[in-house]
Amino acid sequence: MPNMENAKILIMSTHGFEQSELEYPLEHLKKAGATVHVATLDGQPIKGWDEKDWGNTVDADLKISDVKVDDYIALVLPGGQINPDLLRVEKDAVQLVRDFVTKDKIVAAICHAPWLLIEAGVIKGREATSYHSIRTDMENAGAKWEDSEIAIDNGIITSRSPKDLEAFVNKIIEEVREGEHHRDSANAA
Repeated sequence: MPNMENAKILIMSTHGFEQSELEYPLEHLKKAGATVHVATLDGQPIKGWDEKDWGNTVDADLKISDVKVDDYIALVLPGGQINPDLLRVEKDAVQLVRDFVTKDKIVAAICHAPWLLIEAGVIKGREATSYHSIRTDMENAGAKWEDSEIAIDNGIITSRSPKDLEAFVNKIIEEVREGEHHRDSANAA
């Protein structure tokens, strides 16, 4: 059973991330003992969205295209409307999500971030949740959508909104401690 002190976790994001959905996991996963890196499209700092205006800037550790999936046990995808919408049209970002799933890594997506799971083709047949406004997108992609603070399907964690952040991060920590999640390859292609 892996412990948090040996865990390396990646947060993938770009400009317009929901401020709390990146900062809360970053802070609390580090407090739990994990090494946490932030990957952005160009390896440069990114600016968050905080309710009704631009928020804080978060430093990046590396470019998405430079990520080595085998270096990490988990991938965290913050939401907001802007961030996942920008990332889901970026080939490297979508491929990274797909690679984390096919290599049996933990993937955690909150709010609108499940758009990336849809684009990567990894949500079909899985129990999942999201921000209510993308429910139809999730169902059209074949997800078994539910209105709950957390949905988990074999190491793929989804959550609805900032109000669910504590449960979201606690579930990431629990899943990291469980280790790898071997998946049916039919759902990860």
